[in-house]
Formats: sequence, C-alpha cells, structure tokens
Amino acid sequence: MAGKKAALYIRVSTEFQAEEGYSIDAQKEQLAAYCAMKGLKDYEFFVDGGWSGSNLDRPEMQRLVGLCKEGRISHVVVFKLDRLSRSQKDTLFLIEDVFNPNGVSFVSLNESMDTATPMGRLMLGILSAFAQLERENIRLRTRMGMLERVKAGYWMGGGRVPFGYDYDSTQGILVPNGDADKVRKAYDLFLSGYSAQGIADMLGMTYDRLAEQILKRKINYGVIEYNGEIYPGRHEPIISKETYDMAMQEFARRSRGITTGHYLLTGLLVCGKCGAKMRYQKWGKSGAKCVCYSQQSSKKYLVKDRECAQEKLWAEDIEEVVMGQVFSLQTRKEKEGAAPFENSVLDVIRGQISELERKVKRLYNLYAESEDELLLDTIRENQRTLEKLREQEKAEEKAGSLAANKKRISRILNNLKERWPDMNIHERQLVVRSLVRQVTITDRRVDIDLYV
Repeated sequence: MAGKKAALYIRVSTEFQAEEGYSIDAQKEQLAAYCAMKGLKDYEFFVDGGWSGSNLDRPEMQRLVGLCKEGRISHVVVFKLDRLSRSQKDTLFLIEDVFNPNGVSFVSLNESMDTATPMGRLMLGILSAFAQLERENIRLRTRMGMLERVKAGYWMGGGRVPFGYDYDSTQGILVPNGDADKVRKAYDLFLSGYSAQGIADMLGMTYDRLAEQILKRKINYGVIEYNGEIYPGRHEPIISKETYDMAMQEFARRSRGITTGHYLLTGLLVCGKCGAKMRYQKWGKSGAKCVCYSQQSSKKYLVKDRECAQEKLWAEDIEEVVMGQVFSLQTRKEKEGAAPFENSVLDVIRGQISELERKVKRLYNLYAESEDELLLDTIRENQRTLEKLREQEKAEEKAGSLAANKKRISRILNNLKERWPDMNIHERQLVVRSLVRQVTITDRRVDIDLYV
C-alpha cells in the first residue's frame, strides 16, 4: 500500500445539511477517528457540499474516481452508504468497476461494512437497494407535493420562469413583469398577420422559435399545465382565453396554407374555365403570368381539360384586383366598427350542463341504493333537459365561432393598408390566406371568395 492514501469521502445535500450527524464537521470527526483506530495516518478529505446523491456528477467524486484509477487510493471511507450515492446502480458501479479493480477497500462506518470481506459485499447489495428505494420515495413525495401545489393554483417551481412573469416566493405564484406587454404585443402582431420571425425582430427576441413558444404557452391566460392536465392558476393572466384560442386557430390555419414561394396568391388561384389550379409562371423580364395547369405538361395529374382556353393574365394585375378588394374590407370595417364578441350565454349553458350532470350522477347513486321508480323518472326528465342544453351549446358554439372569426378578421384588417409596405412576402401571404379562401379567374374576370 506504499504511496497510497485513504480517501475520506463526505457528501452533504442541502436537505440534510443542518441535520445532526450529517454535517460536514460531524462526518469529518467520525472518519478521522476511524483512521486513527485503524492506523491509517495518510488520508485526505473529499468533500462535496450541497450535492445530491442521485448521480455521480460531483466535483470531488470525480476527482476521487480519477485517483482510484491512477492507483493512488488504498481505502474509501464514508460515514454512511448513502453519502457515497443514493443510486444502487451508481453504488455498484463504484464498487465493481472503480474500487475493486484498483485494489481499493470500501468502508461504511454506519453499516459496519468492509468490501474486503464476502459478507461486506453481500451487505452492500442489500443496503444500496434500500438507499435507492428511499431516493425513489423522495422523488415520489416531491412529485405528489408538486401536483398538490398545482391543483391549488400555485406555480410548480423548478425550471425556468415563463417569459413575461417573475416568481413571487412569498405568495408561491407568478407575477407579470415588465415583459408582459411584449407578450401581449406578440399576440396582437400574430393575430394581425405577422410571422413569428417578424414578431421576434420587432420585439427584440433572439429567434423566431422563442416567439412561437411564448404564443403557445397556456400559462399566459391564467392556467397551469402539468403532466398533460390543465389547472386554474392563482396568477394574473396576461391575455384572455379568447385571445389564446384565436392564436391557436391561427396556427392551425397557417399550417394548412404554408407556402414556400415568393408570389402572393400561390395556392389560391383556380381556373374558372376548367376548374384546374393555376400557377405563377415567370414571363421574361416583365414579371410573371397566371397560367392554368391544364395548359402545362409538367404535372399531368393537375390537368382538367387539355383544350382549356383560359387566357394567361399578368399576375401583377390579378394581385392588384385582389388587394383592392381586401383593402376595401378595411374601409368597410372602419365604417361599421369592430364586431362584438359575446360568449357569456355559452358559459351559462355550460355551467347548467355541468350542474345537471352532477345532479344526474347523484340521482343514479340514490337509485342504486333504493331502486325507487320515482327517482328513475326524475333521471329521465333530467336527461331530456341535458339533451336540449347540449343542442343549445352546439348552436352557441357555432355562433361564437362565427363571431370570433369576425373579430379575428377585424384585427387583421386594422390599419392593414398602412402596415402593408412594411410586411415581408411571407407575412403578406399569411394575411391574404387569413382573408381569402379562393381566387377564380374566368377569361378576364376575377372572382374573390372571402371568409367574410
């Protein structure tokens, strides 16, 4: 053992730091006393303060492993087995793959264990299994505690605090900060037709993905999402649920109409002569023309009538007609005013349905105990009322969807003509697709099918 020394390893996690018997000084005293008793005069303390035992990613543990592999350690001594690790896998790795191959004896004072003996190795396997069981129990209790916090509306803690909020540890809730206005502005811009990249550029965000992540966070309208479930939060919402839903509908709408070209009406043009789609075709240096696919041989599956006589029209002229119609919507909207959005009736109906469902459930429980025919009649009557309420709910949902669509379009049209020159082609495409369903060209006539 010449030239080797004993390593006295100490680990203190934050949750045990103040607990008697686990402090750094207490462990040092016990380990030094053991070395004196065994005549181990050459020893060194390896102390990881404030580190969890769930893995081996600790500074002093890594240094200890390195010295063991270099053959410079004779013993590793710990106060208690779980000071080495709380993971059975990691404990056995250290013993079998680090200590034993390099002639290092492992000693745990609390368990009276010495791996130099067969009984010590047997005890190691048993005790390390219990150490891992305790660690998993701690994790389970932590998760259960976190779930209860979330159910009560408090912020779950851990991870990053969402953009636009600060964490108030005294109340246990999120509080809107100075960036909350940026979050609101991001929704306004998105619902007005701007792309995620455009929003990121305007609001000084590092990349478009961040803007998209912010827009999709449910936390912004006052709820907390945990393990796929949604719970009402105690924090102040930055936006309304209505605004969030409109943004999600806009995401879905844009995903269906993604374009990669540089032309405004790509994917919207239809030939009124034969019903085939139309495409942009570069026409010398003068620009591009709109051409019916039936007159092309490149994509035979799009051909409807090989004899189609639809005239090839300049794309710039078609776009001018379409945008003239779109901008006229803005003028009409300004005269009429913003479309109201009222959803309180739907909320009342849903409340009635929820209450009646609970009532029916209670009646079924009573009927199961007494089998009273009068209760069965009452249940049937309530079920008929439920059916009527659900029909009303569907009707109100449809009406609400139409009203929400009008409000969405109203937001897009707000100052659109003034904003148009500052938009890039992708943002212009998004705006047009949010307002225009289809453009049909028949001879020289242009019919525009709008969503309003």
